[in-house]
Amino acid sequence: MAASVALSACSGGTDPSSAGSSTSVPAEATFNTADITFAQSMIPHHEQAVEMADLVADRSNNPDVLDLAGRIQAAQGPEIDVLNGWLNSWGAISSDDTSGMAHSGMSGMMTEDDMSSLETASGVDFDRMWLQLMLEHHTGAVGMAQTEIADGEDPAAIALAQDIQSSQGAEITEMEQLLQSLSTQ
Repeated sequence: MAASVALSACSGGTDPSSAGSSTSVPAEATFNTADITFAQSMIPHHEQAVEMADLVADRSNNPDVLDLAGRIQAAQGPEIDVLNGWLNSWGAISSDDTSGMAHSGMSGMMTEDDMSSLETASGVDFDRMWLQLMLEHHTGAVGMAQTEIADGEDPAAIALAQDIQSSQGAEITEMEQLLQSLSTQ
C-alpha cells in the first residue's frame, strides 16, 4: 500500500512535469528488479548527460548545439527526480549520491578522460567532440530503455522508457545530422 501511495506522486507517465500530480496508481501496481535496475542505472546516466549539457553554453557558439543541450537539460533533470521518487517508493537504494563518473563502464558513459578532454575543448572542436560523445551516451540510454520495455513491470517506468527511446532516438538522428554538417567546416 505504501508503494502505491508513493507511486501516485510519480505517476506522471512520460511527462516528468506532472510527477507531483494526484493521479493514483492502482493498488495492484507492481514493479520488479528490471524496473529498479532501470531507475538506478538511468539516474547516473542522466546526471552525466546534464553535466555534459552544462558545458555547452561556455564552449559552443553553434545555435543548434546550444538548443539541443538545453532540451537535454530540460528533459533529463526532471526525469532524475521521477526516477529517484520511484526508487524511494519501491524501498530501493537510490543513486542520489553516486557520481556519473563512477559508472563509466555503463553503456554510453564517458570516462574521466573523455570529460577532461571535453572540458578543455572549445568552438567547432568542442561541438564535434560533444556531439560524438552525446551520441554514444544517448545510444546507451536507448539500449537501457529497450531493456526496461522488454523486462520491466511498472507501467510508469515502461512509459518513461518508451519516451526515452523515442525522444533520444530522434536526438540521435539530429546529432548525426549536426555532425555531418560540421564535417564540412
